[in-house]
Amino acid sequence: MRDPRNVVGAIGLVLIAALAGCGETKDATIAGTVKTKLAADDQVKAVEINVDTAHGVVTLTGNVDSQAAKDRALQIARDTKGVVQVKDMISVREGVASGDAPSPSRTLGERVDDATITGRVKGRLLEDPVVKGLKIDVDTREGVVYLTGTIPAADVREKAVQIARSTEGVRDVQANFQ
Repeated sequence: MRDPRNVVGAIGLVLIAALAGCGETKDATIAGTVKTKLAADDQVKAVEINVDTAHGVVTLTGNVDSQAAKDRALQIARDTKGVVQVKDMISVREGVASGDAPSPSRTLGERVDDATITGRVKGRLLEDPVVKGLKIDVDTREGVVYLTGTIPAADVREKAVQIARSTEGVRDVQANFQ
């Protein structure tokens, strides 16, 4: 015959494990909801914004073309059910911060050059044993590299900026690290 204390203990462990997973599920649901709302919004380019959620705290990172797009993304996140707090890590690209549309006169070659620079910088950040680059979003506009992400150590942030600055084709680096 089984000892009832062992059965109760086993049931308790199963319940604790299930409840522990609920927070992760809730965070994933919140992040998914925010991403869906951003994608459905005409003012926000959802591909430019990363959404991370932990314990109901939503962190938005990325680079957008206007302050209006940034403000809208933050409002969408704040208005989402289950969000406790929103951390703003979104940068507005220099040169388009006034809300003006990106320059239509940019050639395909210029856009390809920016994409190449982004790839080079991201590759170098990923290869670096100190930076590792996994939590750094890289975006390039007209040779200006925008770095955003959550990097707690000042020396790692400085190293990331140094790597970006020393990459071929980079005119300037704008960093927005938390």
